[in-house]
Amino acid sequence: MDTNNDDSGAPVLLLVGSSGGHLAQLLALRPWYEQWRRCWVTFDTPEAVSLLAGEDLVPAHHPTTRNVPNLLRNALLAWRVLRARRVAAVVTTGAGVAVPFVVLARMRRIPTVYIEVYDRIDTATLTARLCRPFLSAMLVQWDEQRRQYPEATVVGTLL
Repeated sequence: MDTNNDDSGAPVLLLVGSSGGHLAQLLALRPWYEQWRRCWVTFDTPEAVSLLAGEDLVPAHHPTTRNVPNLLRNALLAWRVLRARRVAAVVTTGAGVAVPFVVLARMRRIPTVYIEVYDRIDTATLTARLCRPFLSAMLVQWDEQRRQYPEATVVGTLL
């Protein structure tokens, strides 16, 4: 849970997502990310802490929906985390906690990847719309989601 100095200096994959379904979809990527050194940013809920036991976990402020004070707190947290670690890329499934991390990472020229959640097929999520201008890559889980994101790559369902 240390947001201070990264003692090894090795690149780290920053996985950012709200707890619950967003975190579950990131966890489904385990075969892909297990070879990487990683850091997680999510809410400090009992479920998230249990699922990420033994992982480098930075607790984010919640709730994030329409909560400007927590948006500002998470922006400060993002600035600290991105400054303290050598982040290779930011990967997120949303929701609100993702916005400051994606924006600040992009400003630092760190690649940013957004994976749209599997249950939003007909409409774009607010978080994806806010993050979209700052993304290096947009990934979707269904062909139908490309109606909202024509530039997206379809990766298939994660869950």
